[in-house]
Amino acid sequence: MFKSIKALAVFLGTIIGVGIFGLPYVASKIGFIPIVFYFVFMSIVVISMHFLFSRVILGTEKLHRMPGYVGEYLGSNWKKFSLLVFSFGLIGALLAYLIVGGEFLNFLLSPIFGGNATLYTSLFFLIGSIFIFRGIKNISGIELSLLIAFFVILGVFFMKALPFINFEYLQTIDLEYLFFPYGVVFFSLGGLAILPEIKEMLANYNQERELRKVIVSGILLATVSYLFFIFIILGSCGSLVSKEAMYGFANILGDNIAGLGFIFGIITCFTSFLTLGLTLKKVFWYDLNIPKHISWFIACFLPFLFFLLGFREFIDIIGLTGAIALGIDGIFIVFIYREFLKRKKIKKINPLVYCLPIFFILGIAFEIFYFILR
Repeated sequence: MFKSIKALAVFLGTIIGVGIFGLPYVASKIGFIPIVFYFVFMSIVVISMHFLFSRVILGTEKLHRMPGYVGEYLGSNWKKFSLLVFSFGLIGALLAYLIVGGEFLNFLLSPIFGGNATLYTSLFFLIGSIFIFRGIKNISGIELSLLIAFFVILGVFFMKALPFINFEYLQTIDLEYLFFPYGVVFFSLGGLAILPEIKEMLANYNQERELRKVIVSGILLATVSYLFFIFIILGSCGSLVSKEAMYGFANILGDNIAGLGFIFGIITCFTSFLTLGLTLKKVFWYDLNIPKHISWFIACFLPFLFFLLGFREFIDIIGLTGAIALGIDGIFIVFIYREFLKRKKIKKINPLVYCLPIFFILGIAFEIFYFILR
């Protein structure tokens, strides 16, 4: 039982990350009611993706990461393309965690110790890299503790914000921005990359049943948490919502909430940075056969290098990463699943599964369109 709870903590800690801080901003553009429908629909899509991928993982003897499964079922050429896309997605996510996590650390500590955002991003990166070097056993314990803190702080936010919430802010709808939230919402629900790790953590259990429970529980808990967070921030800030959410929230509620808000931001970014950093390390290690310590170095230092080169607009990063990288991964999953069923001599496949690639292709097109317009 405790193993399942730790597995859920790692899965949920991976999902709930930097994406949460972009959600109030995109919700402020389209409106609270449409974003609720967005999450209901996208939760169904994402759970379906995870179920398909989990079945492949459980039914394949050798443990891979996404590019490895693509290579096994679709061939080496597709594996190379998948490796490029999968790495792009993880690097983009890790870069976003560095940007926002370092910014929150800067807001919290620079008034006391001085320094700037680059210094505190470097500190965030250094601490996270040490945990990634040590591996999943150390990460699973810290994920559970940090998630408990996450939910406690979310409850405090609600109590503090309640007197400031204006329901008129939640009634505005602007369908001009109908497709604007897609990439950010998709990114905020993504947990595919960590599923092989969850399988390892659930060894000696009824893995199929437990993995499905972890997937459904994790995505639904993340969805409810996101909508609750959007309700709090958008309801209290209205049009004054800032891109990273917490700065505008602190301006409305005052300095008393600012420190807690920045701690909240650091926790959510740090948990996901650990799990996805570990996943990227294992992609290089297992799927490219790069030595373990070199894989760790590349996985951790490459996102940091992009940060130093000036890639620091996190809404654009998570939007493009969500739509393009996760969308292409979703397309791969459908065709991997089809080949998996063929090998198992299972001819029946739900025709609705083939609607997913069309949906993901349209999502990629709309996200690129909005990126060009921004």
